[in-house]
Amino acid sequence: MYGEPSMSEQKDSFAESTSYLKKAVPLMIKYQIPTTPTNYALWYTYVAQTHPQLNAALDNTIAQSGACSPLSSELIYHEHLAAQTERDMDTMKQSLEAMVTELDTSMQDTITGTGNFQNVLEKSFNKLLKFEDEGLSIEETVALVRELVKGANDIRKSTTFFHSQLSEAEKEIAELKSKLQQSREEALHDALTGLLNRRAFDRELEHLLSLAQPFAVIILDIDRFKSINDGFGHVFGDQVLKAIARRVKDSCKNGERPFRIGGEEIAILLPGRTLLIARQFAEALRRAVEKICVKDRRSGQNLNALSASFGVAEYQSQDDYESIMRRTDEQLYRAKELGRNRVMPMSL
Repeated sequence: MYGEPSMSEQKDSFAESTSYLKKAVPLMIKYQIPTTPTNYALWYTYVAQTHPQLNAALDNTIAQSGACSPLSSELIYHEHLAAQTERDMDTMKQSLEAMVTELDTSMQDTITGTGNFQNVLEKSFNKLLKFEDEGLSIEETVALVRELVKGANDIRKSTTFFHSQLSEAEKEIAELKSKLQQSREEALHDALTGLLNRRAFDRELEHLLSLAQPFAVIILDIDRFKSINDGFGHVFGDQVLKAIARRVKDSCKNGERPFRIGGEEIAILLPGRTLLIARQFAEALRRAVEKICVKDRRSGQNLNALSASFGVAEYQSQDDYESIMRRTDEQLYRAKELGRNRVMPMSL
């Protein structure tokens, strides 16, 4: 049998926990880690060395960028420490959404059916009123009509109430679906490309700005993407977007972090990089995009004339979110204006 821990065991456990905490806190201060419960758990586990994969992930992040941003901490926490139930939340939401969609469809069918049934009752009631012209006595007709009117009114009241209840339930389901959609949009990853999304980008950019240390921003926009969608269809357009996203992700090997921030726009944050280094990175990526070939599964046709335009900006001491994004967008616009498939600024 297992009993309660002895007093000496409790003291040993407390001493060990205190020792780990004393090691974790200085590391959090060193790397400017916010003191949140998630980060305490993350760095406590790190110094306890009970999770080698977590340690490797943190070491790799710090080696690449010299710090561990709140976004990086959250991603590592959810990958290595989050409870299974927490990791399964997205799957549960998807299942619930599927159930709600099915219920919503059934609800629509039921509402239509009750409405049709009510129409049948109305038509039958009108036909019965004509029985008077077929030789029935007035007394018989009146009695029959009264009986049918009463039954029809009862059914009408019942179906009207049921119809009202179903309509109210339909409104509640629509609201629930809206909340589920909002919850999914608040996740950190883009569903199509697997890249981090705009919400994650905003958080990471604000963090880099708060550090007031060198970094650069790249925004790339796929050239003539609308023509690709119009000519080949949106399914093929999605294939193109995923292929370019994979190439971007594969190129980000040294602490660069890619995000899908719009329809065909991908942003890359480069901590610790100068404008010169960021521009060189963007130019190499531009050439890599040119080599991509995507095959249309329907026609068998290959599209191998892909390109992208790039805008690059470097952090300046007076920058805020709007100013650095404005400069990056301006450079992207110039790249488009000068003929696409180029990196701007062209020279330093």
